[in-house]
Order: sequence, then C-alpha cells, then structure tokens
Amino acid sequence: MILIKLGGSIITNKEKPLSARRKTIDNLSKSLKKIKEPMIIVHGGGSYGHYWSVKYDMHTKERRYDTRGVSIVKNSMIDLNKIILDSLLKNKLNPYCLPPTDFMFGNKPIAKKIKEIEKIAKTGLIPVTFGDALWFGQKKTFILSGDKIMTHLANILKPKLTIFALNENGLYSDFKSKKLIYELKDQNPLISKNKMDVTGGMARKVEEATKIAKMGMNVFFANGNKPERIVQAIKNRKYEGTLFRGKNV
Repeated sequence: MILIKLGGSIITNKEKPLSARRKTIDNLSKSLKKIKEPMIIVHGGGSYGHYWSVKYDMHTKERRYDTRGVSIVKNSMIDLNKIILDSLLKNKLNPYCLPPTDFMFGNKPIAKKIKEIEKIAKTGLIPVTFGDALWFGQKKTFILSGDKIMTHLANILKPKLTIFALNENGLYSDFKSKKLIYELKDQNPLISKNKMDVTGGMARKVEEATKIAKMGMNVFFANGNKPERIVQAIKNRKYEGTLFRGKNV
C-alpha cells in the first residue's frame, strides 16, 4: 500500500486564487499510472480551500466559524477534487472519490471505515480524499488538513511508503543555497510557517511526517514537478528528495 499526498502548492498556483496547475496534475497522473501497487491519494487545498479559509479566518481549531465560509470552502474543495479526478480518469486510472466525512467522526478517524479504504484500493480503484471543512458538533466546524489525514491513514493502514509531493525538492539545510537534506533520523527540523497558510505549510508537513516516521514507517518528500521521482522512490531506486527514516526501519 502506497499513501501519496499531492500538496496544494504543487496542484495549484497559490499566488492566484482558484487556479489549478492542470498540466502538472496531468503529469502527476501519467506517472501514477506507472505504479503497480495499491495506492491512496490525498490532496491539499492550495489556492482553492486554503484561499477561502484565510478569507473567512478558518483554522484547524474547532470553533463557530462563519457558516457562509464553511459552505464556500467545501464547495471549492469539491471543484478542485473534480479536476484531480478528471485528470486521473483521462490518464486511464480509476479514481474513487472519498470525502473525509466518509471516515471521520468530528475530528476522530473511524478505524473500521479507514480499513475499508484499503480494501477499495486493492480492487484497482484509487481512493482520492482531500483536506476539507468538517462539522464538529455544537455548531462548531474546523479545517481538517490533508497532512493530518495522511497521519490518520498511515497510523491505521501502515503503508509501505508515505509520499508528500511538494513544490520543492525536499527539505533544505539552507534555503538560499538549496542544499538538500537527503535523510532524517530522529530529527525535528525547524521550519518557519507561512502566515498565509492556515494549515501550517511546510511546518505541518514536517510535523506529520515526523509522527509517521516515529510509528516506524518511511516518509518521502519529493518534488511533484518531477513526478518520476515518486515512481523511483516506490521502486526503491536512486531518488532525489528527503527521506524521513522510520524508527527501527
């Protein structure tokens, strides 16, 4: 089982509201076609969900947010999800849309439902889910990030490899020189948060990747602009990116 997160920064242009990077999405789909193992795809919100989350001041904390904002965020994520699904279909893959409400109860994952996702993936369908605005109860809602979904799924399904497709080559020890960190073991690198990304940007990805690695699973950060690197990592070939080495792996 392979778990893949398509980051919002790679599938959309975050500098321009509601703009999908369709060519990049198609290139990712073409590369995913080369993967012959069951997989689950999670995607972020980028200039769709994140844009509206910022506009309506919505966060990952459960609160009574503007109901208009909740509605708009959900609608925008459906729009972006449809673009992803259409690209996968066009490239002869079999996506299976799976909103997070199908396996979440409030802010808690439903283990039984998540195990069903694995069964779906093993039939040849590709479950595709995404970060979203979710109902919490008592008139409260919250933003469930795609990165957090990755940790929920990894914790229950124990995938062979977890991959985050980014708009960068991986993590850098120095951003100016872009000196790549190839492997991390028991480290918690400090990443400054992008104030415009309500789900924490790279900091959230590092946080969730570290949690997954501590569960004993390898996590790989790859450049989604070069999707062949995702295939190389899965096939255990020489890769370019950052590996979070799973504890005891």
